[in-house]
Amino acid sequence: MAELAPIQPCLWFDDNAREAMEYYVSVFPNSRIRSIEEYPDEKLDAHFTGMSGKVLNGQFTLNGVDFVCLDGGPLFTFNEAVSFVVSCDGQEEVDRYWEALSHVPEAEQCGWCKDRFGVSWQIIPRNMGELVSSPAAIQVMMQQKKVVIAELESA
Repeated sequence: MAELAPIQPCLWFDDNAREAMEYYVSVFPNSRIRSIEEYPDEKLDAHFTGMSGKVLNGQFTLNGVDFVCLDGGPLFTFNEAVSFVVSCDGQEEVDRYWEALSHVPEAEQCGWCKDRFGVSWQIIPRNMGELVSSPAAIQVMMQQKKVVIAELESA
């Protein structure tokens, strides 16, 4: 088992943790799956029934940040109360991450999006605070789905 970072997020997927890890490491640079531990034999405990081959503990790194995940079934789901901020260097990077991660149009606003697994992301320029330092820029941002830097700069 890989060594754990002092603090790291844990993502509870219904049954597609392995697919999510593979997808995320394809999206972010400096990323890799560190380990995957599958559920033990279902004969060991009733909690393991139907979990054969699913992820009990997945450890992965996205652009240098450590995560863990598991397939835990449908009891808990993701919502916007927790999101991951992706600080981008320019519009090209914003566009690239937005294209890769935004899959739920009704969840888009002000740089927030939701991916195909239900995880929420904030795809924003690294200098977002500076870009929205005027009331006019804030009004423009509130109308945006994906952040368009040029629109904020010209506000």
